[in-house]
Amino acid sequence: MDYTLLNDFSQISADEWNNLLKESISDTPFSRYEYQYAWWQHRGGGEWKNAQLLLVTAREGGRLIGIAPLFLAEYENKPSLLLNGSIEISDYLDLIVRKEDHLRFLSGLLDFLASTLADNWSRLDWYNLPDDSPTLAAFKSEAEKRGWVPLEEVYRPTPRITLHGDFEEYLSRVEKKQRHEIRRKMRRAAESELNVRFVLVDPSADIEPEINAFFDLMVQDPGKASFLHPAMREQMTSVLRAAHENGYLWLGFLEIAGVKTAASLNFDYNGKLWGYNSGVSRAHMELSPGWVLLSHTLQWCCENKRYEFDFMRGDEDYKYRFGGVNRFVMRARLEKG
Repeated sequence: MDYTLLNDFSQISADEWNNLLKESISDTPFSRYEYQYAWWQHRGGGEWKNAQLLLVTAREGGRLIGIAPLFLAEYENKPSLLLNGSIEISDYLDLIVRKEDHLRFLSGLLDFLASTLADNWSRLDWYNLPDDSPTLAAFKSEAEKRGWVPLEEVYRPTPRITLHGDFEEYLSRVEKKQRHEIRRKMRRAAESELNVRFVLVDPSADIEPEINAFFDLMVQDPGKASFLHPAMREQMTSVLRAAHENGYLWLGFLEIAGVKTAASLNFDYNGKLWGYNSGVSRAHMELSPGWVLLSHTLQWCCENKRYEFDFMRGDEDYKYRFGGVNRFVMRARLEKG
């Protein structure tokens, strides 16, 4: 394999990147070209002030075998190579490579990084690897061969709900008290004189006002308002525009008396819904707009044959009350001996 170091996204085509991703070990929205590009343009909403982009590709007979989207930055007082997208707003990250090529690609990648950039870094520190990623086992075996020091730890839970195309069947698997609450709140909203409506933004709609309406609801939560500082708002807007342009942005609202009162922002990708963020107004809390909107979202998933709702990172209580079952994303580190 011939490894090449790229320092700009313009040096590889979006189609070639995304076509390889479709066959990769971990095809998530966060590894798509347009997401990775948008993230790098804003460095995670200012999460990284000083960083150097290092896109490493490997080809064999001209055929693209693998991509390691990396950047070099000082992290925990050490020069580190991290996955592009790290750490805070990209729920899943990994190498982009087919399963059958993974081990030899990673082994060759480590050789390439150790020889080409030997004096520039002292460790690889990769966050948000899915708990079933083959990269985890490969890190350990490569560390053993090289005399490097590996570390692996659970970084965050990522609760998920498996769906089978039937909303009542889903509800039957939820704990009895919570099942009753979901049904009661949906019924109360449906019977309200305030005309409660679930509205899904059309893919052909002008997305800018819809994004702004989402942000207006998101900042009703003080913690999210602090998170959505100006640089992060630019970052999020760029990511959502890219997802909309590429057909996998899913944005739903609960309208009460004609006013957007709750919002659910997701990626509709690879047959499942990836729950990215949400926002709820303080108005009409007696109608539980957040709960009702999430219930409608799950019902939509069932009716439209999405096989899973992924809450992604975080252990908020409501995720488990709706039946979320934990999976995890991991932190894997290799420190040169």
